[in-house]
Amino acid sequence: MAIAYRQQVDDDTEFAIWKIEEEAEDLYSQLQLNDEEKAYYEQLKIGKRNLHWLGTRVLLRKMLRTDEYIDCKVDAHGKPYLVHLPYHISLSHSFDYAAVMISKEPVGIDIEQVKQKVERIAHKFMRKEELDFISPDRRIEELYVCWCVKEAVYKCFGQKEVSFLHNIFLEPFNFEGHGVVNARLKKDNIDIEYEVGYMQYHDYMVGYVKGKEDEK
Repeated sequence: MAIAYRQQVDDDTEFAIWKIEEEAEDLYSQLQLNDEEKAYYEQLKIGKRNLHWLGTRVLLRKMLRTDEYIDCKVDAHGKPYLVHLPYHISLSHSFDYAAVMISKEPVGIDIEQVKQKVERIAHKFMRKEELDFISPDRRIEELYVCWCVKEAVYKCFGQKEVSFLHNIFLEPFNFEGHGVVNARLKKDNIDIEYEVGYMQYHDYMVGYVKGKEDEK
């Protein structure tokens, strides 16, 4: 297992993608887990879910450059956080890859394998105005950009009860394999603008965003 891709977004922010090639036992041996984490791990089914949980945490350890125990918990909204380290984190995984983003500010990252099936659910997360700016010749890739961008915003904001369809809005963009999409999260009295990066990595799409501590 090795870092397949790494990008420094700014002085305080970076993300990395890791291809998961080891067996679960190999990944497990690289971690220090407390009793609660060990019990959770034992509940996971053998397979990709098991490897994903291990893979994101091994990658997090590599990015933080430490062999010490990392106290990583999940808050009431399902957002992971570090108890004793001054970083915000976001974790994602899809099939053979794990992705982790760290920063001094809130962040969100999503990685998805590009598949035709996204077409069937596009109406569930895209408004008509957004579907109208999707180009016919790159439709599948652009739909995945939109999904990953919205997922990254959702994770960065870090609260439940946010609808991709009704609360996260995207501006038109030109797909070039990588770039930036302007997004806006609107819910009740909340109105936040985001500049979300995206990139195609082989047959995967990645969306990533950095927010601000006082945005809520």
